[in-house]
Amino acid sequence: MEYAGFWIRFGALLIDMVFMSIVFLFPLTLIYGEEYWLGDQIVHGFWDMLLGYVVPIVVTIWFWLRYMGTPGKMALKLRIVDASSGEKMSMEQAIGRYFAYILATLPLLLGLLWVGVDRKKQGWHDKLAGTVVIRHRGKEPVSFGQEAQ
Repeated sequence: MEYAGFWIRFGALLIDMVFMSIVFLFPLTLIYGEEYWLGDQIVHGFWDMLLGYVVPIVVTIWFWLRYMGTPGKMALKLRIVDASSGEKMSMEQAIGRYFAYILATLPLLLGLLWVGVDRKKQGWHDKLAGTVVIRHRGKEPVSFGQEAQ
């Protein structure tokens, strides 16, 4: 096991952005049309509030608690765990971690970029929630012929 660094976590974020766009933004575009992207409104209505804000929060926290990571983290074999025990994070940690992202992004994303310089590769959201992101680097040796059986 090792702490997951900035670039692998950034890759997981990109995967999650594609996933979230398909699952949430595509339906919102179908519901509200071109105005959803071009209008000046912050919230376009009930479905925007539900699919654009509430459901993504619930789904993200659910993925963290159920699978120890979002689809992007799962695809890259990363897990979010409690920093002191290495076990699954608690509900309180998950909720705190989600909203700590806001604090981490406010000063020019400095709290997210912090992952690149921190010894345990923790962003501010990880530090505030008491979590770390880890990855298993266990590599299976390649074998050919009879040894492979």
